[in-house]
Amino acid sequence: MATPQKRRRSPRAQGKPWRALTLILVLTALLTGGMFLSGATTPRLGIDLAGGTSITLTAVDQPGKKSAVNEANMNTAVSIIDRRVNGLGVSEAEVKTQGDRNIIVNIPRGTDEKQAREQVGTTAELGFRAVLNAVPAGAPAPEPSTSPSPEADAEEEAGTEDEQQPEERATEPGDGEASNEPEPQGGRNGPLTEESPSPDASAPADEEEQPEESPEPPAEDADAAQLAQRLQELDCSTPEARAEAGQAVAAAESDEPVVACDREGASKYALGPVEVPGTQVDGAEALFDQQRGIWLVTMDFTDGGGKKFADVTERISALPQPQNQFAITLDGEVVSAPSVSSRIGGGKAEITGSFNQESASDLANVLKFGALPITFEEANVLTISPSLGGEQLKAGLIAGAIGLALVAIYLIVYYRALAAVAIGSLLLMGGLTYVVMSLLGPAIGFALSLPAVCGAIVAIGITADSFIVYFERIRDEVREGRSVRPAIERAWPRARHTILISDVVSFLAAVVLFFAAVGSVQGFAFVLGLTTLLDVVVVFLLTKPLTSLLAARPFFGSGHPWSGLDPKRLGARPPIRGRRRASSTVEPKEA
Repeated sequence: MATPQKRRRSPRAQGKPWRALTLILVLTALLTGGMFLSGATTPRLGIDLAGGTSITLTAVDQPGKKSAVNEANMNTAVSIIDRRVNGLGVSEAEVKTQGDRNIIVNIPRGTDEKQAREQVGTTAELGFRAVLNAVPAGAPAPEPSTSPSPEADAEEEAGTEDEQQPEERATEPGDGEASNEPEPQGGRNGPLTEESPSPDASAPADEEEQPEESPEPPAEDADAAQLAQRLQELDCSTPEARAEAGQAVAAAESDEPVVACDREGASKYALGPVEVPGTQVDGAEALFDQQRGIWLVTMDFTDGGGKKFADVTERISALPQPQNQFAITLDGEVVSAPSVSSRIGGGKAEITGSFNQESASDLANVLKFGALPITFEEANVLTISPSLGGEQLKAGLIAGAIGLALVAIYLIVYYRALAAVAIGSLLLMGGLTYVVMSLLGPAIGFALSLPAVCGAIVAIGITADSFIVYFERIRDEVREGRSVRPAIERAWPRARHTILISDVVSFLAAVVLFFAAVGSVQGFAFVLGLTTLLDVVVVFLLTKPLTSLLAARPFFGSGHPWSGLDPKRLGARPPIRGRRRASSTVEPKEA
């Protein structure tokens, strides 16, 4: 009964190799097709291979703020630095965290090191400036009037109020909560919304007469005309143009009027001097108002900042649109420009508008942290020329080719024709590694670095080790007296167990190294773990099935001297079945 059962299983065993081979072919075809369809036919190169500048920033604890270095603040710092780096016009720039305290800024393609360090390392100043004029980015700026009359202002604002009406309003915290019914005029006791118009033009008559009592001198007329001309010439259409405008604002003195763009490039502003510096903002928080059902941002000022902010809001609250706005600037860009309708005192204020949770949190982070939430110091700055990176890439490829050739020669000399299985598996392993790394570039931003190339070269030995374990198990079975085909099937369970344990250990080591290392060593660990997983796929879906199919050929099945499985060359013992029968006949006689 036992012999017929084994013969019935043999067709099933022969069918399994074709399933595994079909699966690996389909998987390879899908990955290769995805690579060509995505257009990423080559791996993305890192700084050390493509050339460029790599800056490592390390967070430093501040006195009294030991808990400042946390995940939220690190992510906020990455977002701010990323905006600065993108302002350089480098599309391949990469800003990411490594570990708990490090931020790596990679700027490829030989970007100027000095300019990159200025953008990344400097701490920009947050400031509150009064808005002198605001126009859409695509529209010409109107000429300002140095001594406007109330009637002219009313006629001018009637035509542009819809375009210049800001989405955000600033009030005292208690004003929005004192009444559940919004007032149509946006007064102190009602919540301010987008539909709330500017303050009533008939409100303080004394303030309207002040410009007539103290006319501006002619020098200021010339400055106003020059500022209007700068506003008209300001370009906010591209990120590069906005970055250039932001650099000009950052370089200006705090008491100078400037022209600036908003972050989206939708509007451009003529701004007065800095009224309240960002250092006088004591805190900010994004909150959800349950009564009004809106997100808002609250601000707390220091004693000096609260007095300055109260004076500013009192002065601009009676002015027409857009002079009743104050701009919050960071890195030379207008982050927000809310309007005010009354004096805001008490050292507290809230900003309402068309916020959602994300936008409210972003504005609160800007107000709370100023430029960067954490103090950083430059731990390392590395600049590599493209020619040097090309030489390193060439050297890495040559080293990989030499290693692959040496392994192939060893396999051919030791395993003879059986080495064809190992070499074919190595070639597929290399192809899958190349395709996967090409796809990971646009998918997760993976960049092939020199340590990553070293990890791929080490993977050649790991993959060859899996083949050797399996082949040696087959040879052990042949030495025990079994024929080639049963030896291949009996050797697989033991070899599989050993291969899995070895690969699991290598993968765990790669994972630990990836999370414990800092810098380019992570690239080595990532590629090592990736190739370890691919090794399991190749051994299970190609090496073993292909070996089983070759065993059905007479060249391998009969143990040809050049097959690598010759019983005589391996010193095989007499057949196991014969010995078992002899022992079974002798044992009863002895009993």
